[in-house]
Amino acid sequence: MSENTVLCGANSYEQKYYFNNEYDRLPEQIKRELQIMCVTFTENVGGTLLVEFDKDGQLKLTVQVDDSDYYYDEIESGIQISRLQKEKEELFGQLELFNKVINGK
Repeated sequence: MSENTVLCGANSYEQKYYFNNEYDRLPEQIKRELQIMCVTFTENVGGTLLVEFDKDGQLKLTVQVDDSDYYYDEIESGIQISRLQKEKEELFGQLELFNKVINGK
């Protein structure tokens, strides 16, 4: 069982977006930016993208893929994850701080 806490995620198979209501105090602009990021990623790459905090409060981007998804591009996924980590570094740092303040982690 994972000790990670999901902040948000998008699923290309069900075309759904999820946001954890425990983080509802985040500004609407941040929530919108996360939604756009997750949905765009899954539209371009496929699979399911989860933005989650590990047990130490570090933000992680996790991709899950169905075994039958032959359209999923693992190389493109890795490139996109690296790009997001660089482009959103400041945002991710702020989210980690927010998580530490509200959850004590």
